[in-house]
Formats: sequence, C-alpha cells, structure tokens
Amino acid sequence: MDISIIVPLLNEAESVPELFAWIDRVMKQNGFSYEVIFVDDGSTDNSWKIIEGLKSDNPDIVKGIKFRRNYGKSPALFCGFDMAQGDIVVTMDADLQDSPEEVPEMVRMIREEGYDLISGWKKKRYDGTLSKNIPSKIYNWTARKVTGLKLHDMNCGLKAYRREVVKNIEVYGEMHRYIPFLAKNAGFSNIGEKVVHHQARKYGKTKFGLDRFVNGYLDLMSLWFLNRFGKQPMHFFGLWGSVMFILCLIAIIVIGINKLVCIAHGIPARLVTDSPYFYIALTGMIMGTLMFLAGFMAELISRSSQNRNDYKIEKELK
Repeated sequence: MDISIIVPLLNEAESVPELFAWIDRVMKQNGFSYEVIFVDDGSTDNSWKIIEGLKSDNPDIVKGIKFRRNYGKSPALFCGFDMAQGDIVVTMDADLQDSPEEVPEMVRMIREEGYDLISGWKKKRYDGTLSKNIPSKIYNWTARKVTGLKLHDMNCGLKAYRREVVKNIEVYGEMHRYIPFLAKNAGFSNIGEKVVHHQARKYGKTKFGLDRFVNGYLDLMSLWFLNRFGKQPMHFFGLWGSVMFILCLIAIIVIGINKLVCIAHGIPARLVTDSPYFYIALTGMIMGTLMFLAGFMAELISRSSQNRNDYKIEKELK
C-alpha cells in the first residue's frame, strides 16, 4: 500500500464526508493505493455513524477507531500510527483546513528527495487573529531554538512520514506538537518543510484554545530535559545540587570565620544566627542536598527501567 492517511477528529460530522470525497479524488487522480484511518476522539455528534457509513461503502479503504471519551490528539495519532500499513503515512485535520491536494508533492519529496518527514507550513493563514498569530510566532521561534529544527510551523497538522518514522516514535500526552523533534531524537534527522495551502474553517469551530501555547511551552521543556538528561538525570540534579551545596557551605564558613576574627580582635559582633545570610546559605545547602538526592533516586529509577537499553538500530550485519 502506498499511503495511509490518518484523520483525528472531534465532532466533525459535517466535514468528514466532504473530506473523504476530496481525499478519494486526489488519490485516484494520482494512482495511489491508500487507506484512510479516521480516529474519533470521543465525538458527541454523529461523526462515528458517518464513518461507519463510509466504511460500508468503501470497505477496503476506510478504517476507523472510536474512543469511549475524549483523550486528545496525541493518543488519536498514536493509535492511528499503530494501525497504519502504508509505506508513507500522512496526517491531516478533519476540519477541511488542510488540503489533500498537497499530499502528492509531499509524497514525492519523501520518495525522490529522501526525506524522512515533511512538515507543512501554513505560511498564509485564514483563521488568524493578533491574539493567535503573535503567540504562535513566539512559540514556533522558541521551538526552533530549543529543538534545532528549522521549521516555521511545527504544530501544523498536515505532515507526511516514512512508515519507519511513525513505527519508531511514541506520541503521548500532548506531544503531537513536537513529532518532528520526537523523530529527530529517534534518529530520523532528514526533516523537511513544505508551504501548504490553508483554508478557512467551513464548519463548526476550533477545538483548541489559547491554553495550548502555555501547555506547548511546558511540553517543550519536558521534551528537551528528557532528551538531554533522561538517561543520566544525575548529570543535571547531581551537578547543580553539588554546586549549590558547596557554594552555600563556603558562605557559612565565611560567616563563621568573620565571627571568629571579630572575637579575636575584640570587635563586637552579633550572633551568627542573627545574620540573614546564614539562613540563606543554610537553605541553599538543604536545597542542594535535596537536588542531589533527587538525581540519585532518578538515576536508580532510570537504571531499573526496562527500556534503558532500547536503542534504535537501523541495520545489522551478522
């Protein structure tokens, strides 16, 4: 099979038939063998009934997954990736804002130019407001700096992947925003970008609010930290815990020496415990000790993990 198209959706009953007809037309025009996997993320409208109808009319093409409740886009993509059988896997949103017309060129870029992943870039948007566009630009700028990936729109729903990519990454929580970074960490570094046509929403309203920018930053920091120190947490907590402890210990010693010097020269000096610096240094020592212990415990947990030696081996010669 050439292509698997995964469509996560939530209450998109009006869009699903039109989107499938559009996908079907584009795939047939280009002679692709394909499947469409609809993942219903706990819809409360009749989206699933429509998917069942499409399955009945197209039993060899349409597949479906229905969640009992709303879990989010990342779990929907994870299950879709697990089911996908195509050599190239494409993801797109169900709201008709992603154009299936972009798929053939993205497939060509993967097949002929050797990319592992092609991410869409909605250079000109039709759903933008200042309150949405400005945070999005700041978010994408930060993501580029942290991940090292020169992508303008990392969270674009329209992406194409080699099958090997989606079978070797785990999308969880709300990490769908950073699939290119997950792919890079899994060893798939040939990641490209394509400007894609963006359309105004035709039915319903967006399911995402401004809180996604806050959550996005937190998830980005989590991914960066886990990638940098996940296998060796002691390198972070142990290092900075030790530095904090030693500096604060030196500060307490200095306070004590200053007290002794004053006594030796008969200079009136207040009690060490009257100095705010003593308590600041003492607190710093306690925090440093706790950080060191946190690193030690995290190291023990990491060493006992069943996946500690789960390395992505591409080829073997025996």
